[in-house]
Amino acid sequence: MPLGEKMTSKPQASSILLTQEKMRELILQSQAGDANARKEMVEGNTRLVWSIVQRFASRGADLEDLFQIGCIGLMKSIDKFDLSYQVKFSTYAVPMIIGEIQRFLRDDGMVKVSRSIRELNYKIRHATDDFLKINERPPTMKELADLLEVTTDEIAMASDALRDPASLHEQLFESDGDPITLMDQMRDATSERPFEHIPLRDILTRLGKREQSVIYLRYYLDCTQSEIAERLGISQVQVSRLEKRILSQLKIWLAPGQLKGLEKAAKK
Repeated sequence: MPLGEKMTSKPQASSILLTQEKMRELILQSQAGDANARKEMVEGNTRLVWSIVQRFASRGADLEDLFQIGCIGLMKSIDKFDLSYQVKFSTYAVPMIIGEIQRFLRDDGMVKVSRSIRELNYKIRHATDDFLKINERPPTMKELADLLEVTTDEIAMASDALRDPASLHEQLFESDGDPITLMDQMRDATSERPFEHIPLRDILTRLGKREQSVIYLRYYLDCTQSEIAERLGISQVQVSRLEKRILSQLKIWLAPGQLKGLEKAAKK
């Protein structure tokens, strides 16, 4: 199934019934780039997605929307399923599908935005995953815009629209052992703007590819450490250690106090 293509509706009375052996064969072909195998695998598991969607019927969300989001989780499962483990595909896919739907409900419940913005946001996440897998680095905003055939402004709007509202007292990171909150980052109009003369992007390119990916996902796409771990195929503990190491390195490269502007500057 091509990137961004939607399932047209919930599954009907399909005659597709895939055996475990057939699914493993299709997954192998799909992970090797066979679009037809990927499509057959998705269509053969739509009943699984729909059965999971039914669990969220009482949440008040549009079930067709949840079905589309569940299919994104299904496609991620197909891409990431490790064939070396002798487990059923559904055992791996069900938590992935549930997680994708739960993230959607979390984001949708915080800020009411249009369906088109929500759909673009999930296309951005999926395109970012695919790009990282192929290029081992995060895509630029222009690269995302080109992939999805939209403008960079639309990419920025969709990314920001579903960003979780932050508490003014939320700890962002520590500086010399002291907690730094969002309130600490707020300055009046006459204050000197952090990173106004600092080539932040040039500095970030000095990091390795994985470190750049962590920074991009954490501060540009506002992903949680668990979400980053899932996308990069590592543990949440590893992500946490990577982030701490990166911030420590940036403290060495940057002048005192300038690290406080990282999150604000990175979003620009």
